[in-house]
Amino acid sequence: MKVAYADPPYVGQSLKHYGSEEVDYPELIKRLCRDYDAWALSCSSTSLQWILSLCPHGVRIGAWVKPFCSFKKNVNPAYAWEPVIFFKGRNKGTNIHILTTRDWIAESITLKKGLVGAKPPKFCFWLFEMLGMTSADEFFDLYPGTGVVTKSWELFRAAK
Repeated sequence: MKVAYADPPYVGQSLKHYGSEEVDYPELIKRLCRDYDAWALSCSSTSLQWILSLCPHGVRIGAWVKPFCSFKKNVNPAYAWEPVIFFKGRNKGTNIHILTTRDWIAESITLKKGLVGAKPPKFCFWLFEMLGMTSADEFFDLYPGTGVVTKSWELFRAAK
């Protein structure tokens, strides 16, 4: 499979955190559907409804639950989870020898990685499992940021 992961600046956050223009989400989702066999897209809980309206039928939502997260002054409730939209992927099947992957992961945020929103390696491994990836798959990290997702893919691939 040819698989992509997109972790773009979230809606309304491009200029604030990255000094860049807003992401064209309709175009991004068209590209994901056109160029890849399967994909995942991280987004914020506040933009989930709008982004889902742009997605094809059959997407599935996973949750990254953050036991430790940043608490911001005057923000209550805290943003302690993040939706991840999955499209297609490989069905691993079920039998006594295959562990079932949950559609959520509980893993704390990363700190001091040089980029807001940097993903922890355990999140990355969960992402690959959710998509049913194998070492034969091609993986494309469309917003590489710190590079942790690609590094985690190489570790995941080597272990398969």
